[in-house]
Amino acid sequence: MPTRLPSLARPDPTTTAPAAAPPLSLEERLALVNAVMTARLDEASVAYEVNTAHIDTKPVDLADVVTGPIDTPPAMTPDLYPTPVAAVLQRAHRRLVSGGWCTNALVDADGARCMLGAIRIEAGGDRRLESDAATVLLDAIRRQVGDADSVVSFNDAHGSSRVPLRMVDQAAGLADARGL
Repeated sequence: MPTRLPSLARPDPTTTAPAAAPPLSLEERLALVNAVMTARLDEASVAYEVNTAHIDTKPVDLADVVTGPIDTPPAMTPDLYPTPVAAVLQRAHRRLVSGGWCTNALVDADGARCMLGAIRIEAGGDRRLESDAATVLLDAIRRQVGDADSVVSFNDAHGSSRVPLRMVDQAAGLADARGL
């Protein structure tokens, strides 16, 4: 008797395939991933506890733990420039960076200073040193911008500290190159 091959007939059009499940929303997918990850982390935690149970540890004495900052002042960077005018300009630059920069005043209410105000405080009352530093600063400004009336007008013409701070730093290098 010949063997019968299965029928390759088409399926009955009256029966339909089950409907596909609607796609999950983002919140449902995140909840599903959260559940899977929580299960994995719980399993890893148990495995860690089992694997490290044989390790003998001593309790930590909390008195040995540093709980606050150590009272040390911030390290001052040494003056890079040995000449007095260059050193004043370098300190003025540091003061502007740490204490803040302002416009339209030598010193504002918050203690921030303009370029000339920083030079004046760093010169320590030495008007000749202050004048020499301001002159070198004006020379550095004029090298970059061309025609500048004064240090004060250049300072007040800027809305941010980026350019004035760069000019004070460049003036320190210029003063050092000149041996001032």
